Amino acid sequence: MAQDTADTADTADTATTATTATALPARPLQGIHVPLVTPFTRAGEVAAEALEALAHEVLDAGATGIVALGTTAEAACLDEAERDLVTAVCARVCGERGAPLIVGAGASGTRAAEASLALLARWPAVRAALVTVPAFVRPAAAGVLAHFARLAGASPVPLIVYHVPYRTGQPLDAAALRALGSLPGVVGVKYAGGGIGEDAVALLGDLPAGFEVLAGDDVYLSPLLALGAAGGILASAHLATGRFAELAGAWRAGDVAKARPLGHALARMSAAAFAEPNPAVLKGVLHAQGRIPTPDVRLPLLPASEGAVKAVTAALEGLEGPV
Repeated sequence: MAQDTADTADTADTATTATTATALPARPLQGIHVPLVTPFTRAGEVAAEALEALAHEVLDAGATGIVALGTTAEAACLDEAERDLVTAVCARVCGERGAPLIVGAGASGTRAAEASLALLARWPAVRAALVTVPAFVRPAAAGVLAHFARLAGASPVPLIVYHVPYRTGQPLDAAALRALGSLPGVVGVKYAGGGIGEDAVALLGDLPAGFEVLAGDDVYLSPLLALGAAGGILASAHLATGRFAELAGAWRAGDVAKARPLGHALARMSAAAFAEPNPAVLKGVLHAQGRIPTPDVRLPLLPASEGAVKAVTAALEGLEGPV
């Protein structure tokens, strides 16, 4: 696998001029979207060619689309030029493949979030922005609604709300999420509530028109699909991508006999992949598979332990045959 870092300017130019090879699906959020890791070279730079190869691999294996600059990408540890490079590489691949690209954007402050979203106009392949509920600030639910209303009115692309209260410190109930989903320009929520409770059930039982729920906690993908989620944004779907796509298809077809055991098997693998802070274990496994040049993460994260990598490898072996 080639591992040299591509030239940022050339990559960005190519991405900007890329055209969609095939029509996007009618429901571009349906299915499995993989939030790609950011591979690093031994010199500590972004390994752009490895990133491009990963993007093609997961799409070849059945992913609907990819996500750039999510938490799994270590976006907070990338500088501006590196974030542009990652986005440009992913935009080029999605433009070539006719696949939807979602890009992580936003900030805790509304004006800063507007500026972040405005930059996405540079990449025509971007189909939506994944925007976290304001972290640390902890506004009231009405403030969150006003924040997203302003962003949706200014953004060049539709928004997907990233609801992850154990990171943001901002829980939102079903009514608040439903209000966000009713805003023009808000098309979905990445639901990572840390479990499936009353609010998840209530939300999925009464969704606003044109608003999709995507599972964000990997281990809860199968039950959320059973309740009506459209798909998921799943870090562990770097691995066994085809089986995740198979699970989404089984629930869509109502094939419970196939979906239930496969969902349990994938949940076990996902739990192992998150035994240590994400994306350290994933990077360790991807490196062991020869798919990225190093297992390196950037501080404050630390590399995964050998035991954690072996546990995921063992779980993957259990997914190779019928489950």
